[in-house]
Amino acid sequence: MRLIDKMADTIRNGLRSFLQINPPQQTVFQVTEQTDYYGNAAVNRIWARGDANEIQEMYKLMPGEVNRVRFWAAVPTAGNDINKLHTGLPKLMRRILTDIVISDMGEISVDGKWESTWADIAKDSEFEDILEEALDEVLTVGDGAFRIVLQPQLSEFPIIEFISGDCVEYVMERGRLKEIIFRNVYVKKEGSYTLEEHYGRNYVRSVLLKGGKEVPLNTIPDTEALNPDVTFNGDFMLAVRFMAFKSDKYKGRGASIFDGKADSFDSLDESWSQWMDALRRGRSREYIPDGMLPINPRTGEIQPPNPFDNAYIKVSKSMSEGSSNEIDIKQPAIPHDSYQATYSNALDLALQGVLSPSTLGIDIKKLDNAEAQREKEKVTLYTRNKLVQAVQKTIPKVIDMALKAYMTLHKMQLEDVSAEVAFGEYANPSFESQVETVGKAKAQGIMSTEACVDEMYGDSKDQEWKDTEVARIKEELGIAKEKEPSVSMEAGAFTAGFEE
Repeated sequence: MRLIDKMADTIRNGLRSFLQINPPQQTVFQVTEQTDYYGNAAVNRIWARGDANEIQEMYKLMPGEVNRVRFWAAVPTAGNDINKLHTGLPKLMRRILTDIVISDMGEISVDGKWESTWADIAKDSEFEDILEEALDEVLTVGDGAFRIVLQPQLSEFPIIEFISGDCVEYVMERGRLKEIIFRNVYVKKEGSYTLEEHYGRNYVRSVLLKGGKEVPLNTIPDTEALNPDVTFNGDFMLAVRFMAFKSDKYKGRGASIFDGKADSFDSLDESWSQWMDALRRGRSREYIPDGMLPINPRTGEIQPPNPFDNAYIKVSKSMSEGSSNEIDIKQPAIPHDSYQATYSNALDLALQGVLSPSTLGIDIKKLDNAEAQREKEKVTLYTRNKLVQAVQKTIPKVIDMALKAYMTLHKMQLEDVSAEVAFGEYANPSFESQVETVGKAKAQGIMSTEACVDEMYGDSKDQEWKDTEVARIKEELGIAKEKEPSVSMEAGAFTAGFEE
């Protein structure tokens, strides 16, 4: 029995050794980024500018094997020049999204006694134009920051500015924003200077650099009036970061709507350029016998054709041997359907996840009914909602910052100021269809009167108006709230009445 146990143990140990699995070795992948955040911002800005010459020059200078074989970087063989056309889609996407958000923005309500003061600050800084510029820059570059500048010699109010993300750096500590650095470059004859303005909580520090080394602020006239170190009371920062989408590539930075779309934009421009090149090469050609060409009677030379007034030309018949008196016109066949399909697919990829083609007035699928149009607008609605959330989150912070700067400037006691930004509805169904849908829900008892009124009017009416409308509807339906009866006992007498 012991012999059998020993044999079994030997077999088990052998199997255990045979089935031993070694852990995998650690694998390291080294990938080199072609551009940093600021280089990527420059690429997106070139796309947003929409200049074909700048796009071509940019891709010829960009590093990377993939960039060298792009359509915009390709160099044709001598004699086979390509007419490279740019559709201007990135610029159009940015402008349309900005217009959608800004046009739907309602009034900015500021609580308390600071409403008139904020109105003066907004008017002095032209805040609506600054907000439109800020949204435009955030869509292009990815992020940016509002800041306050106090210059009593220019304005009695705090001056609001927006600086794009390609001139801004964020200093983070454990996921929290500690400092915002604004950079501005001054080019002089003696060299290039960089002004760094560090905005932190209760301080603003200005540093002038040349070649990475600090120099006095009075070195150049542009910065000689700046105070190198400004402090103020209060635990707040005179700058507010603004972003709508978070970047997956650059931690702590915002993402542009153009990120990941370079290949799609390049393919779209290539398909459009190829289509137009085919049309140019596919022009009709006329083959006319030599004897039928008009000749100048004075010089004997063949007269050049004039396409505007040569409707017909009277010539004699050709008498040469083997000649034909027929004019042959050749028209190459151009596959328009193939070019159209390629262009439509490239356009869908370029807009995918950002905008609907119908937002740009493009009806690729030829669906004209209202329901189909609203379905196609859902992508735009998602993007628009994300931008609206970013604006509603950032603008109250900007207002609070500006009013606290005003209090600091006039040596007033600091206090928090709350504000709200209202937005209208976008691409919602018609009023008739809303009445039908909400009416059915109300009739089936799954929506209250308050919910019905709120769903019908959304942000287009304020809460006070909605409450009044609810009370009016209930009164008309005979379900108005009655006064509660009360009982009072005075001097042993029983009196019934109603509480007021």
